[in-house]
Order: sequence, then structure tokens, then C-alpha cells
Amino acid sequence: MTRVIIVRHGQSTYNVIKRIQGRTDASRLTPKGCDDAAKVGKALQNVSVNIIYHSPLMRAKETANIVYKELKNSSGLPCTLQASDKLKEIHLPLWEGMLSQEAQEKFSEDYQIWQKAPDKLFMLIEEKGVSKKYFPVLDLYEQAYLFWQEILPLHPQDTVIIVAHNGINRALISTALGIHPKYYQSIQQSNCCINILNFSGGISEAVELESLNQTQHMTEVLPPLRPNHCGVRILLVRHGETEWNRQKKFQGKIDVSLNEDGKIQSQKIADFLKQVSINFAVSSSLQRSVETAQIVLQYHPHIQMRSQDSLQEINHGLWQGKTEREVEEEFPEIIELWRHHPQEVQMPNGENLEDVWKRVTLVWQNLIENGSSSDDNLEEKNLTGLIVAHGAINQVLICHILGLSLESFWNFRQSNGSISVIDYPFGIKGLPVLQGMNITSHLN
Repeated sequence: MTRVIIVRHGQSTYNVIKRIQGRTDASRLTPKGCDDAAKVGKALQNVSVNIIYHSPLMRAKETANIVYKELKNSSGLPCTLQASDKLKEIHLPLWEGMLSQEAQEKFSEDYQIWQKAPDKLFMLIEEKGVSKKYFPVLDLYEQAYLFWQEILPLHPQDTVIIVAHNGINRALISTALGIHPKYYQSIQQSNCCINILNFSGGISEAVELESLNQTQHMTEVLPPLRPNHCGVRILLVRHGETEWNRQKKFQGKIDVSLNEDGKIQSQKIADFLKQVSINFAVSSSLQRSVETAQIVLQYHPHIQMRSQDSLQEINHGLWQGKTEREVEEEFPEIIELWRHHPQEVQMPNGENLEDVWKRVTLVWQNLIENGSSSDDNLEEKNLTGLIVAHGAINQVLICHILGLSLESFWNFRQSNGSISVIDYPFGIKGLPVLQGMNITSHLN
């Protein structure tokens, strides 16, 4: 397995004044950017790293050097630093150097496309005296794919750090997971965030997103809302651990309660979200989710939690109550198919993922619509909802919001007690944004 830790550079001088950077190399890290880069290095000190690849642009190079220094100080065995042109930021030739507001005003129609259909954005550029259409996002995705093709065969059992930029990081994550360029804006990358991808082999083989946009090493509870956000935010939580989780038994719709560790995990979620304003809460009606939600909401006594049968875990049918080993002995062919092609599996006397997709996406849409505020009531915008559900349910929902089929079901890890953050910055009619996924720092 190749473990890849992707980091965005620290805050730059252009970030502060909201100037579009692209491939310009005029900006430098701010003191905060340097301090946050050091925090990244400290957060990764217990990780055995083989190599750090970084963009040659100075803001990324400076961040990589600071991370490298922290790792060297902790282990005394420094890894290799290597620049790669394939990690340069997205090229926006007509906008680079402009203030964001200036670009919005001067190129208003194109800027709307950039926000809502980025794969369709093109810029007219001159090449050898001929005017041609240049598609920045599509070009970036090709660049990211070529990077994976180049470096994955070199590191079959290594841990690799990549230090790059907002746009290229999104493209790297998207090409690894098969996310269409249309969803370029649907993945968030905060300055000095940490993402983790686990590759089983090359770019065409299985890959798992272990976590996305972790920022808690910078004492940030949740990623900030995007500017002009006017929709709902969902905190999607997987319930705490049960004894059947510990024993690796299939639970499905069997109503198993939290074990002591699960209650501790739930209390840690509650403490983590204590200062977060929550406006509504919904839980699966199974006990392990209800218990988790009730513990989390102890600091939000004004919230009346609702339970939904449609958010119950997938019905594993005859597998329920059995360990993986027992299922392997009784259903060897089906469980092998479940591990590699889950979308093709019909659980014996249970559900398939298509059944789950239909019931879960329907209730999700209703929750988003009911949780979103009306356009004419500005004071009730930016509502935050808590949804507590299950591993399979959360994985299906993440596939749904990123425009992926159920073939990608295993691409997303959902640990017990984890938090994922989904925003609708343009309201329910706009594309959602996965702001953070499988956040587990509160669980130590």
C-alpha cells in the first residue's frame, strides 16, 4: 500500500488580500503561514515518511521546507525533498494577479461558470500566433493524472507527503477517486490542511480516501464557511463504537447499543462540537445512532432530535450477527464480491446498495430542503444540521454528493465517531461541497 499525505501550502500574502495566485510566484508565506506549516510538521512527527514532493512555486516550497525541518528534528532521519512541475497550481492566465473581486466584476459571466461549472470554463490564449481555447480545470486534471502515473510505481510500500496548492490538490484527490471535473469546486482545501489517500497499487487500482481537509492541528474546530455562503451545513457523524463493531460482526438493522468506548467517543464528539451552533438534528432510529446523537446534543438542549427509519444501516440479511470469518465460510463468493464490487451484491434476505441509495438520497434531499432557509430571510441563513447515521449510509451519501456511482462505495472511510462536513454554499440548487471528511482528531 502507498500512503499519500496531501498538504496545502500555508497562508500566503496573496491569500490574505484575496488575490488570485495561479502560477504566479510573487506571494510568500505570512508569519501565520509559517507557523501553521510548523504545526503540520509536528502533527506528522510520528509518521515514517520516505519522500516529500512539492510544487516548485515558493509558497509551497517554503511550506515543504518547514514540514521537512520539523520531521528531521523529530526523527533525525530526514526524508527526501523533491520538486515536481506537475504539482504547480492551476493556470488561470487571464486572472492571475487580480483581486478576486476584480475578476468577478471584469469577467462576471466566466466567473459564474468557474463557480458552478468549472469544467466548462475556457480562456482564449495565444499560442504560436494562433488563438486557442484553454480549459484550465481539464488541463489540471490531466496534469494530476500524469503525476500519479509517474510517482505511484516508484513508492509501492512508502509513505509520501505532497505539498502543493488548492486547485492541484483537488485535482489529485479527484483523479485518484474518479470524481468528474464538474465537481472541482466540491472539494475544499484549507491552508495547511491534511488529506490522506491509501493506494493499493497504481492509479487504476483501488484507493481509499482516509480523511479530507483536516485542520484541527491548527486548533480549528471545523473548516470555515466559504464567502457569501447562503445555504445549509451538515455535520454527518458515524455513531460510536458498539461491541459488534469491536468483534467485527455485521450489524445491519440489528439494534445494538453503544459499548463504553462508543459512549466515550460520543462524549468526545460532544465536547468537540460544544461551541458549534446547531440548528436541527436527525438520527437513524437505531439505538447506536440515537444514543450518539443524544450525547452530542447535551450541550444543545434547545434542539429536538428527530429519528428517521430511512437512515438505518443497510440490511445485511443473513449476515447480521455473524463475524467476517463466519460470513467468509458460509458465503465466500458473495463476500469477495462485496469487497471488490459492492454495487453488484444482493445481501441474502437483505438489501442491496441500490435499495439503500434510493431511501437515503430521498431523505437526504428532504432534510436539506427543510434545513435550508428561505431566500428572503437573511437572518436564518447558514443553518447547521447534525445527522447521525452509519458507515454504509454515510459512504452512500458521500458518493451521492460527489456525483459518483456505487462502484466507489469503498473509496471513503467512515470511522466510528468520525465527522464529515458538507456545505451547500449556493443553496439547495447548487452543488454541495465536501468541506471535511472522516475527521477523527477529537478521538485522539
